[in-house]
Amino acid sequence: MAEARNFTVGVEEEYLLVDRGTRDLIREAPTAMLARCEELLGDQVTTEFLQSQIEIGTKVCGSIAEAREDLTHLRGTVARAAADEGMGLIAASTHPFALWSDQKTTEKDRYRQLAQDMQAVVRRMVICGMHVHFCVVDPDERIDLMNQVAYFLPHLLALSTSSPFWDGDDTGLASYRLAVFDNMPRTGLPGAFDSWAEYERHVNMLVKTGVIEDTSKIWWDIRPSSRFPTLEMRICDVCTRLDDAVAIAALFQCLLHMLHRLRRMNQRWRTYAQMLVAENRWRAQRYGVEQGLIDFGRAELVAYPDLLDEIIELTLPDADELGCTDELLRAREILTRGTSAHDQRQSYTAALAAGASPGEAMKAVVDMLIEETARGV
Repeated sequence: MAEARNFTVGVEEEYLLVDRGTRDLIREAPTAMLARCEELLGDQVTTEFLQSQIEIGTKVCGSIAEAREDLTHLRGTVARAAADEGMGLIAASTHPFALWSDQKTTEKDRYRQLAQDMQAVVRRMVICGMHVHFCVVDPDERIDLMNQVAYFLPHLLALSTSSPFWDGDDTGLASYRLAVFDNMPRTGLPGAFDSWAEYERHVNMLVKTGVIEDTSKIWWDIRPSSRFPTLEMRICDVCTRLDDAVAIAALFQCLLHMLHRLRRMNQRWRTYAQMLVAENRWRAQRYGVEQGLIDFGRAELVAYPDLLDEIIELTLPDADELGCTDELLRAREILTRGTSAHDQRQSYTAALAAGASPGEAMKAVVDMLIEETARGV
């Protein structure tokens, strides 16, 4: 990030652009809309791999409240620019019925090279995510916190799920996005590293052999950013509700601050084998918040609301210090309301019950997503 100061935060979100008439994804990049967004937002808005995608990123924010203000401005500006051109903006990690085979790649050298390297795997990437950056100035601490916070990544994913549908079908998963993304190389949970130097030795092997040109091609669920002195959390679906995105960003910031606080007292969170954390990752991907995760210390499945309560209790001192207690506590509201995955299934079922055909019901889901994405902005 622009300023190397511990605990600053930034949020990136990827959105999908839909035709308001068909509710399908647009195929051609909306030149006028993109130009308008760039005029209003500068480098805080960029194109993405597909022409139907657009990405925004907040400034370096000193607090979650500041991040919320900027995110509200960015989301609202893009949504209004899309509406002016007859399009809708949806913050969901998959489109309910769009076909990946219909999509066109953005004409940039980076994306053309990616398409050449990854072939059919990357052509299926009609998915969007939310990334949260947390500044940790010291590189060795950055690696240490990455090792420890990996335990909590499934807990964050479960709160964000917004991709239950794919190609017009209910996948049975709360986050189908990860099933698509995991086909790419260098994804999933990172391995554990003893130091920044060890991390660099490993990734430099890939760079020096020409396998990747830089570490931006490492797409783990959490990674040291290739551009900023931050840890970048990448496991989450993009949240349809702005409030949910802010709550998850606050939770991530508080978890890292808690681990930093323990580190200063020569304490640390216990690290567990990747295979165990991966099992919780799958449970979050499959069930979201509904079926609970494994508590490895107790060696038992625990209901997600109980796990969230424990995390909130652990991090309340950190939320108080960071000034984001209200935002942290809003994570409980996600359980009360349900995630976007719940909303999408409920919208689909309600439309069918009202007499809609399956195709019409899918369009009703898109309408709901457009409305909820723009709510409050």
